Amino acid sequence: MIVVDTGPIVAATFQDDKNHERCVQEFMRLHKANRALLVPGFVAAESCYMIGKLGGPQAEAAFLRLLESGWFRLVDLTKSDLSRIAVLVERYHDLPLGAADASVVAVAERMRVTEVMTTDVRDFSVARPVHTPRFTLLPG
Repeated sequence: MIVVDTGPIVAATFQDDKNHERCVQEFMRLHKANRALLVPGFVAAESCYMIGKLGGPQAEAAFLRLLESGWFRLVDLTKSDLSRIAVLVERYHDLPLGAADASVVAVAERMRVTEVMTTDVRDFSVARPVHTPRFTLLPG
């Protein structure tokens, strides 16, 4: 299992994004390897917002259909996740680590996942999860 952040989803959507090709290739590699791609609810919402803003309703709907199809697995947040997200937002205010990024950390901790797919290497290199010394960040 891999928890997916907003950046790779947006990058894979738009060909003019500097990370487009490597994110598309990584998603394809992971999908072919039957690796579950977990998307926290806050990441799904942020992705919808960004994709809709940059690409319009057709692009946003295409992402929603990927979620519906099971390509990505939408992960509901628990009360414990929300508590942990609040702690992380406060702890890493200087990055700043917002709610979507913090939800990636919280879901990874709860599900004991050590791999995160992100284009935000700085934030996820600094954040310290409780279940592992650091995350393995994809694409490498």
